[in-house]
Amino acid sequence: MRTFARVLHAVVAGVVVVTIGHGVAAAGPTGSADGLLPWSATGPDGVQAAGAALADGITGTVLWSREANTPVPIASIAKVMTAVVVIASGDLERPVTVPAEAFAYCGKHGGSTAGLSAGEVLTARQLLYGLLLPSGCDAAYALADSYGPGQEGFLRRMNETAALMGLAGTHFSDPSGLPDPTDYSTYSTPANLVALGVRAMNLPVFREIVAARDYFVPAGPGNREHAWATTNRLLREYPGAIGIKTGNTDAAGHCLLFETVRAGIPLIGVVLHSSDHSSIVAKDDAERILNWAYDPILRVLPAAG
Repeated sequence: MRTFARVLHAVVAGVVVVTIGHGVAAAGPTGSADGLLPWSATGPDGVQAAGAALADGITGTVLWSREANTPVPIASIAKVMTAVVVIASGDLERPVTVPAEAFAYCGKHGGSTAGLSAGEVLTARQLLYGLLLPSGCDAAYALADSYGPGQEGFLRRMNETAALMGLAGTHFSDPSGLPDPTDYSTYSTPANLVALGVRAMNLPVFREIVAARDYFVPAGPGNREHAWATTNRLLREYPGAIGIKTGNTDAAGHCLLFETVRAGIPLIGVVLHSSDHSSIVAKDDAERILNWAYDPILRVLPAAG
């Protein structure tokens, strides 16, 4: 835990200097001599997730983890990589026609949808909102088909991007994270996912989209009206939350990749298989981890909130 304190101390060093300059004692609440931010040596209490990690949001340095390098199914968190590949490709005003095949694809595994209709045309940018807020598997299919080109081409690009990022414990067999062809064929690790999250959140378009609680697409010549709301409970309920993505399948359970900024300090984390049945448990796991990290900081900087 001393190493943990030193790592995050480096992240918040500028804040700490200002605090000391205003007369706040350098020692934390326990009076420990080696750092301003004394965490419990046992880690956050009550976390249900089978796998989890918390990292600083600047470098991606993992600060606390559980099964950090164990590959497991990640469900719709896979859509983060789908979005990264699309955004990196550019041309986000490209008109994308929603293929009829997208609906059999969603229905086969009971995938969540953005309520798209076969043949309607939206821009890639609009579909990214449909992908990341309501977790539309229909939007994932449409984007993959357009940008692959084709599903296989797009999956190849997803895996090539993962390799370039050094995500050795990650593989994608589906652009939505659906269990196709098997429950375990799309997978990643907690450490890999926070690294992916850091890279994704460095993309301004991605960052803007996942910070949105709602998004409205008015009816146009080629599309229906759509009103999308985020599935990320943390974004609505936790101070400083700025994203990122939920996930849920039978094998993956309820998962959440998240980022927050409090007291000017970005933290990024993930919880995997927090519950078989409830996204609230995943949200609560994320809150426990974040509070464990932030509470000592906020006690030193009571006005930071």
